[in-house]
Amino acid sequence: MRHIVISGTGVFTPEQSITNQELVKAYNSYAESYNSTNKGDIDQGKKVALELSSEEFIYNASGIKKRYVMDKSGILDPAVMHPILEKRSNDEPSILAEMAVKAAKKALESAGKTPKDIDAVITACSNLERAYPAISIEVQGLLGVSGFAFDMNVACSSATFAVQAAADMIRSGSAKAILIVDPEICSGHLDFKDRDCHFIFGDVCTAMILENKETAESTNSFEIISTKCKTHFSNNIRNNFGFLNNAKKSGPLDRDLLFMQEGRRVFKEVVPMVSQLIIDHLQEEKIEIEDIKRLWLHQANKSMNDFIGKKILGRVPEAHEQPNILQDYANTSSAGSIIAFSLHSDDMKNGEIGVLCSFGAGYSAGSVILKKVV
Repeated sequence: MRHIVISGTGVFTPEQSITNQELVKAYNSYAESYNSTNKGDIDQGKKVALELSSEEFIYNASGIKKRYVMDKSGILDPAVMHPILEKRSNDEPSILAEMAVKAAKKALESAGKTPKDIDAVITACSNLERAYPAISIEVQGLLGVSGFAFDMNVACSSATFAVQAAADMIRSGSAKAILIVDPEICSGHLDFKDRDCHFIFGDVCTAMILENKETAESTNSFEIISTKCKTHFSNNIRNNFGFLNNAKKSGPLDRDLLFMQEGRRVFKEVVPMVSQLIIDHLQEEKIEIEDIKRLWLHQANKSMNDFIGKKILGRVPEAHEQPNILQDYANTSSAGSIIAFSLHSDDMKNGEIGVLCSFGAGYSAGSVILKKVV
């Protein structure tokens, strides 16, 4: 049986960032303008006044202090309230492919590999900028990778589902080494005019190299002990944007074409689902809870992660046991757990075990049990 390892990771972080203070100032300016313009309708009960946001509200609701973005000027302009990204010609690399290549090069360096060592590329993310040609094939071409490539989307669980897919392909012999990239421009599908969610997302790209343990040369490799995926349909996190929008006569500003969620329902339903998934997964592999040294969880909400960690460990996790990158990156969808893993794994000792877990829309959840081997 082939033993598969994650031998390298990489994170591309945008140069621009937005603090809660900056975001609140822009949102409140928009809200005050809206309330003033619509004062008559608001007084008559025809429209509802927009409530102002605050730094305290954002941090208490999420644990987020700032987020990286590909463009902050449009987001912080009360007359725009969305990122402004230049349209690229078909002869130029797409923005997702460009991000992916930057993260991939870091992962390749981390693993001690070159593009010639890679047999396949998987682009796994929530927010693909086009249906075809596949972003992964573009990344493959830009890097000079032979073999094959494909895109996949399981929302916030895309990266962990891709890990299972890649590991299965390596075990079957269809590839020896696979590059997974997770480019997320989450700011592009966020409604910055909605107080309940205007603070949630940030932009980033992560990358991982998976290969046979025998070929790994990295000084920070993790063997994939086991993977376990779970899905359960729910409308509580939804985005209706797609290629049928024009056929449905959807307008460009229709609210359901951006990120929408029923936050309280998500919290109530996802926490037990994810906690039980991890507990069952560990039991199936006959791994004791006390043997778990690290939980790299999806970075959506600090309170949610705290509840999950406590439910799994039976106590409040120490900061080093459950790394939190939310305060700096915000929710980066599929990339969040990979950022936590990439930034908080090299201090683990040979033989120590951790769990990489993502969860989100679908509902979907992916659990990956990892053991440090170098």
